[in-house]
Amino acid sequence: MPLTPSKLQRDAARNIVTKYLKVRPGENAIVESWDHTMPIAVAMVDEIRRVGGRTLHIQEDEDAWWRAIDRKQSKLLGKSSTPEWAALKATDVYVHFWGPGDTDRIEKIPERDFDEALAWFSPWYQDARKSGLRGGRVNIGFATEGRARQWGLDRVQWEESILRACLTNPVETAKRGARLFKALSRGKKVRITHSNGTDLEVGLAGVAPRLHDGTPHPRDKRYSPSDMLASIPAGRIDVALDSKTAEGSIHANRRTNIWWRWDSGGTLEFSGGRLTSYSFEEGEREFARLYKNGTAGKDRTGSLSFGLNPAAKDVPNLENIECGSVTLAMGRNQHLKGTNRSTFMSWISLAGSEIAIDEIPVIRAGRLL
Repeated sequence: MPLTPSKLQRDAARNIVTKYLKVRPGENAIVESWDHTMPIAVAMVDEIRRVGGRTLHIQEDEDAWWRAIDRKQSKLLGKSSTPEWAALKATDVYVHFWGPGDTDRIEKIPERDFDEALAWFSPWYQDARKSGLRGGRVNIGFATEGRARQWGLDRVQWEESILRACLTNPVETAKRGARLFKALSRGKKVRITHSNGTDLEVGLAGVAPRLHDGTPHPRDKRYSPSDMLASIPAGRIDVALDSKTAEGSIHANRRTNIWWRWDSGGTLEFSGGRLTSYSFEEGEREFARLYKNGTAGKDRTGSLSFGLNPAAKDVPNLENIECGSVTLAMGRNQHLKGTNRSTFMSWISLAGSEIAIDEIPVIRAGRLL
């Protein structure tokens, strides 16, 4: 049966191909998808061809993947085939849709088996970096029936919200965040306040912030090696914190998806630069488990993310790109050239706050100034 993408899926695919990835005539592209993302993947293939690109579409069959897991072949899944490695070396553009789609089974699979099945990840990045690959990982794959049911969402509406967030223009996103980017580049302290009781001051690490507007950065040394693949939809500025300055508390008003778990109602309290207490309406047990096992630096602030995407308003799994929102991450910040090497990393998000950098307002009531 042919797969017919919706108009919104086609519009999002066209925007990603032309404005995010800027596919050129004659370029070679790989589109990798799963069963549940086939319509948007088909639209992506069509749009790449429309601009003159050549495509190889790889589909991972969901049922076959899980049958291999059931046969205890997770190590086999973790080793991509020789033809796929060869194709990667000849590829200019790569588009990936997250999977598998049966997230109920993901939560039940032993962690070791899942890690083995994804062991291809690190060597894939090493080869892709050598070839100068640019591309994107499209988060539409996270909008599954299982997660929607678990989190009480309408999956169709959730998917449409993600697709609408893919319609932004990276050029406009960069312009929108220009003043905030400049303030973060020069500033020393950030104060976050909100009518929900949030009042937190943290210190910037003096490291250049990173703009994620949806443009991949395959050879830009200002970005991490993994940023050759843009996270799509995009729209945020990340900046490392000094891991020493933190006074006050922050109360989340957005639910947050972290490493396959769902948190809500999070409160973090700090004194003397350290986390002194935490609580969550949902997800506290898993947070506590990970925090207990984390190494030194887990009790320190790691980074801030400021959202720039006006289309991503309270969209699950896009909390950190909602325009005017702020996301505070705890623990590791090496990926942002910070000094925190902890194995622990977790975050909470707040929308509609007041934010000042060195006492100069940059966000008011969740609006960029």
